[in-house]
Amino acid sequence: MTDLLIRWFVPNGEQTRDASVRRQYGRLAGGVGIGVNLLLFAVKLLAGILTASVAVLADAFNNLSDAGTSIVTLVGFYLAGQEADEEHPFGHGRMEYLAGLIVSLAILLVGFELGKSSVEKILHPEPVEFSLLSTLILALAVLVKLWLFRFNRALGRRIESAAMQATAADSLMDAIATAVVLVSGLIGWRFGWNVDGWVGVLVALFILKAGLDAAKETLDPLLGRPMDPELAQDIDQLVLDHPYIMGIHDLVYHDYGPGRAMMSFHAEVPADGDLLAIHDVIDHIERELKQRNGIETVIHMDPIVQDEGTEQLRRQIEGLAKQMDQRLTIHDFRITAGPIHTNLLFDVVVPYGFSMTDAQVKKELARRVKELSDKYYAVIEVDRSFVECREH
Repeated sequence: MTDLLIRWFVPNGEQTRDASVRRQYGRLAGGVGIGVNLLLFAVKLLAGILTASVAVLADAFNNLSDAGTSIVTLVGFYLAGQEADEEHPFGHGRMEYLAGLIVSLAILLVGFELGKSSVEKILHPEPVEFSLLSTLILALAVLVKLWLFRFNRALGRRIESAAMQATAADSLMDAIATAVVLVSGLIGWRFGWNVDGWVGVLVALFILKAGLDAAKETLDPLLGRPMDPELAQDIDQLVLDHPYIMGIHDLVYHDYGPGRAMMSFHAEVPADGDLLAIHDVIDHIERELKQRNGIETVIHMDPIVQDEGTEQLRRQIEGLAKQMDQRLTIHDFRITAGPIHTNLLFDVVVPYGFSMTDAQVKKELARRVKELSDKYYAVIEVDRSFVECREH
């Protein structure tokens, strides 16, 4: 069913990085969600009125709120697909993340309200009423919501959308909540045990956990997260396969929404190389990264002296850094010799959460450099980069 709907409503559905295609996926998910939830609302409302069941009526209005959530998804994908303008030169792709955040907040609200009503049922238990009609409707609603969960999850995975995954989680939580109403009602009718409130509290905690996880998935790209390791490795290999490139470091990545990203990094090139030829290679790499990964890239060239003495000393200094911690690397190594002392200038890459402060790293590494020779004076900069310096 999902593949059939995609073929009908999403032409070129395999081009998932294209903004217009993602908008069509969002329109499909939102439209199906609105239609299904409005239908469930109408059926449950009728059943609730006929059976005078407060639980069924409450579940009906929950589906009405879910239709509103689907509208949020629909609007979010529409806004995310808009072109860049003067006020938003990097596009509107993050609107997709905002839509997912709103959906995750809706999940948290459902969990809170369910927990609140469950506690009230524990404190003030009510007699359980059985209705065959409401039971059948709730069972059907569970199956429909499970299908909607699988549908949104399949779309979310296909286009790698946190917003759509949050919508899928919302559908799953609704299916579980409705199932709890159904099962607890059957248990109460069959055995006379009023477990509705206690089971509701457990489900509410489960829903709150799912809401927090969904919120994290949408907050991370909004706050800024590192590049996907597989993408970083692919970029690393692509860049180093070109002539003149000796290493890369200081990678900075900005995510402005699916298919909209910017990146900058330093590329180490031979100091005695042909400047025009190297510049042409750099331009070619920037174009290739744009075509292959859809990332606008700016590359800074770092000239590296390749004489044997400089390289030998660089390896010595890197060995000193490795003695402190195997994760430490250095780059931008330069030597400026003077009549009294020799400056060794370099950057050391320190991982996040390192046990030493930046000042302690500088002091300890400078001390070790001084032990090599009293004439050496280390000028050290500490930085952090997702991709450490790598040699060709």
